[in-house]
Amino acid sequence: MSLEENKAIVHRFIEAVNSKDLASLDDLISPDYVDMQLQGRESAKQTIKMFYKGFPDFHVTIDDIIAEGDKVWFRLKATGTHTGDFHGLPPTGKKMTITAVDIFRIVDGKAVQGWTVNDYLNFYKQLGVIEYTEKGKRLFPKDVS
Repeated sequence: MSLEENKAIVHRFIEAVNSKDLASLDDLISPDYVDMQLQGRESAKQTIKMFYKGFPDFHVTIDDIIAEGDKVWFRLKATGTHTGDFHGLPPTGKKMTITAVDIFRIVDGKAVQGWTVNDYLNFYKQLGVIEYTEKGKRLFPKDVS
């Protein structure tokens, strides 16, 4: 597939996530998909559902996208309001924004492998799960609200 076709698959993936159309992912993710923590397409769907449950207004935008060979790198921003349970964390009502860099390896029009780097430290700080120590407040005064 061409680089543009591979990028289009990623765009369709994000559109499916945003529209909560997980059935469309069957056309975009291999049944044997693997990444650092997930094994299989259904596991990927369950992870996405977990975000829907915790953040019903969950929305993803692609800030940058680059394709080379069979891989597509994309830098994304996800937003949402924590109004449902997430990983056992009861709703806080707080808004969050998380940035991530994802890489999909695409074979025959489907993502077969993935890698993700997330800013979970900032994510959990936004939800109030992680707080600065007194020393941290002095070192990072701009981050303390």
